Amino acid sequence: MNSSLILSNILNPPVLFFFLGMLAIFLKSDLEIPPPLPKLFSLYLLLAIGFKGGYELEESGINLQIGLTLLAAVIMASLVPVYSFFILKIKLDAYNAAAIAATYGSISAVTFITAQSFLKVLSIKSDGYMVAALALMESPAIVVGIVLVRIFAKSKEKESEKSEFSWSEVLREAFLNGSVFLLVGSVVIGILTGQKGWDKLQPFTQGIFYGTLSFFLLDMGMVAARRIKDLSKTGSFLIAFSIFMPVANAIIGIIIAKIIGIPQGNALLFAVLCASASYIAVPAAMRMTVPEANPSLYVSMALALTFPFNIIIGIPLYMNIIKIMGV
Repeated sequence: MNSSLILSNILNPPVLFFFLGMLAIFLKSDLEIPPPLPKLFSLYLLLAIGFKGGYELEESGINLQIGLTLLAAVIMASLVPVYSFFILKIKLDAYNAAAIAATYGSISAVTFITAQSFLKVLSIKSDGYMVAALALMESPAIVVGIVLVRIFAKSKEKESEKSEFSWSEVLREAFLNGSVFLLVGSVVIGILTGQKGWDKLQPFTQGIFYGTLSFFLLDMGMVAARRIKDLSKTGSFLIAFSIFMPVANAIIGIIIAKIIGIPQGNALLFAVLCASASYIAVPAAMRMTVPEANPSLYVSMALALTFPFNIIIGIPLYMNIIKIMGV
């Protein structure tokens, strides 16, 4: 792999702030970000990328290429949790296998944003409609994960829970949880307001974007460092899964991108979406719908291993694979 790609990614200011956050925890600094702020940063980032994506989608319109990309996004979001589940079932029960599979079938918006930043450093163009792919890939894994639990969990346990289980609550959590709702709503607003809306909000959605991302990744570095101790509970099988499954998913995504002719910058974003794991939306849904699963497994895997791996090594690795494959 080209070492200059890794270096250019690591020397990206938001990524360096992620390292700074980890260092603060390792050195036992009293650095602290007040609890309401990370949530605000997260909401701002979702609004900003959703609005920009909606605006760019309105500018470009929908054509066959965009339609194929969005269809591929939904298919991957639905398939990744299925084959991940059967791999995880080698070592885990149905509940934990389904929860982890759903986590890896969904996406990390911050990893996607970091990949966009990486492309800007390399001056490689990407299109706003990829935000629509981001929005579409958030929820299907939750539904697939629940279906897998309902099919493969022990029959007696299923019977005892039948009266308490509500598909309406599952679907509500999958499609109306805060992050999905804000992201999709921002895309729609970007489409409806077009150029006029973009001119009005650009100073807010673009001017302070990377400063906010740096603050958010500073906090994420601190959170990831605190979660590292939980990795001892996962075992070597799940640690290996946390690293190798994202790479495998990214390679599948790159192959799909080559087949349907996705341009290089968009191919990286698609690969990153396939490779990332949710540490916010899916864990919240799994806690509610699959309480038998152990949150310390799927949260620590996604946040303390897969997330740092992707933003430090994964993104430049996937870009290198894209170049080798001639996408």
